[in-house]
Amino acid sequence: MKLLTTGLAALILTISMAVPALSAEEAGVTLLDSQFVGTNMVMLNGIALREKFFVDVYVAGLYLAEKASDPATILSKDSARLMVMHFVHDVEAKKINDAWMEGLQDNIEPVTPELTAQFEQLASMMEDIKDGEAMSFSYEPGAGTTVMVKGMNKGAIPGKEFADAILATWIGPKPGPGKSFKKALLGQ
Repeated sequence: MKLLTTGLAALILTISMAVPALSAEEAGVTLLDSQFVGTNMVMLNGIALREKFFVDVYVAGLYLAEKASDPATILSKDSARLMVMHFVHDVEAKKINDAWMEGLQDNIEPVTPELTAQFEQLASMMEDIKDGEAMSFSYEPGAGTTVMVKGMNKGAIPGKEFADAILATWIGPKPGPGKSFKKALLGQ
């Protein structure tokens, strides 16, 4: 009987580890409660819906090594993080790129030539996005920010300064998607 009970417990543990835990749902998009950035596990800090003119555009999830609600604390840490965007509406690459550049100008002071060049590199990685497609930005200390668009690795942009600047477009003083979006990402 003890062997049967031990075997059953091991089977339940194996099954529970194989089935990902779901954490949050917004606009029909469900995000996992944790993910890996390289070998680092990050936890869902917050989930937010980007709306523009009453149209749902994308659902974003911010994953951090430790949950935090203060943007300055998040940006001061040099630890793994992940931002995912699941689109629920088609968006042209030009509009995405315009938003990156506007977010950079609105949230970073001063904007250095190097940072501008990195945002131009980011813009070169963008494509038109359709409903149901996703992009993500995973930052690993020492390795930089890996940009994934529609499931394809578009490359990495080095440096924490870029990682902080791209994240600031969502959680900085003037977040492009708005203050309620920022609060949701921060778990507030």
